Amino acid sequence: MSEAQRTSLQGGRLDLSIDIVDWAAAEPLVMPVRMAVFVVEQGVPEEIERDDFDTVSRHAVARDATGVVVATGRLLPDGHIGRMAVLAQCRGAGVGGAVLEALVEEAMRTGFAKVALNAQVHALDFYRHHGFVEHGEVFMEAGIAHRAMRRTL
Repeated sequence: MSEAQRTSLQGGRLDLSIDIVDWAAAEPLVMPVRMAVFVVEQGVPEEIERDDFDTVSRHAVARDATGVVVATGRLLPDGHIGRMAVLAQCRGAGVGGAVLEALVEEAMRTGFAKVALNAQVHALDFYRHHGFVEHGEVFMEAGIAHRAMRRTL
């Protein structure tokens, strides 16, 4: 794949490859994951799950050893990470952490000094484990409690 950054996760339950691609390449691959996680599991309205930031962001596409897309996330042009989604059956195997670190590496490669994200409150410990620190108060987005976090690179 052109413009792809490849990462491997070994030693968990999954062998994983992660490519960082633009929206044209990512859309057909990641939308089923995002729909399953955000729309079906979390009840986010489909019309707000997609936004104008998709077309200007870099997207992580995580595939298992058989080539099935199991997770995704995106890096916006301002250094925000978002739309982190891992299929339910793949959680707990290090997939989300691998996607997050691939996006952080892409941010560093791009020249960012820090990255930021809006974490769902239930996932705060996950992001803390990856060096993110909370700031600001809890707020609601799409009916889900979030808190802003950032990490210096």
